[in-house]
Amino acid sequence: MTKKEDRQKIKEEKQAAAKRKEKLSSLLVKAAAVILVPLALFVFYQGLFSGPPVLPPDIIGEADHVRGNLEADTTITVYGDFQCPACLTEFGVIVRAWPRLRDDTKFVFRHFPLDTHRFAFQAARYAEAASLQERFWEMHDLLYSNQLAWSAVEDPTLFFDGYAEQLNLDMERLRADIELSEVRAKIISDQQGGIRAGVRGTPVMFINGDLVPNPQTPGGLIDLVNAAKAG
Repeated sequence: MTKKEDRQKIKEEKQAAAKRKEKLSSLLVKAAAVILVPLALFVFYQGLFSGPPVLPPDIIGEADHVRGNLEADTTITVYGDFQCPACLTEFGVIVRAWPRLRDDTKFVFRHFPLDTHRFAFQAARYAEAASLQERFWEMHDLLYSNQLAWSAVEDPTLFFDGYAEQLNLDMERLRADIELSEVRAKIISDQQGGIRAGVRGTPVMFINGDLVPNPQTPGGLIDLVNAAKAG
């Protein structure tokens, strides 16, 4: 073999070795992507949903907001949106029926803010932040009672802050708590539980885990509760 042929052979071997190295590097990158991308997604979703467990309407968790007789056998679970006009109507029905129900009924509210209501998620965050100062139900009632006012403005933050001040909440803490991941996680967990239960809009009511038609009158709600007790 001549020197020229020898040099050519060495050059070809180096080129082949470089190609093998390039191919191996490409395979390693692809393998890493196969492993790391699912892992990254897993970590992301674990962080996103690392809040309260996703529960069906007939199971009450520690993070749930409950009013009424906590020992009662009958449970009303409502999935609601604070900016939903139909939810405001149902809120009025429940308020008027509640004096006849509260002694032997539990009422659970779960968040289901709809994308079509641009301030609904923000309102839910205020309610959850208020709950960290033991004022969830007071904020719940104020948000619904004043829905027509804050829903009509470009930015309801001043309204929401005003309700918090009315409840004598620690405003510095409230503003910090609104941004907490656990506040967001609670709202999303409620939504996920509702979706699994078949909720697609609001309001949706369950009594002892059974879907019931939205009551149009206080008497209608009382009848639904009595039917659940008898059944």
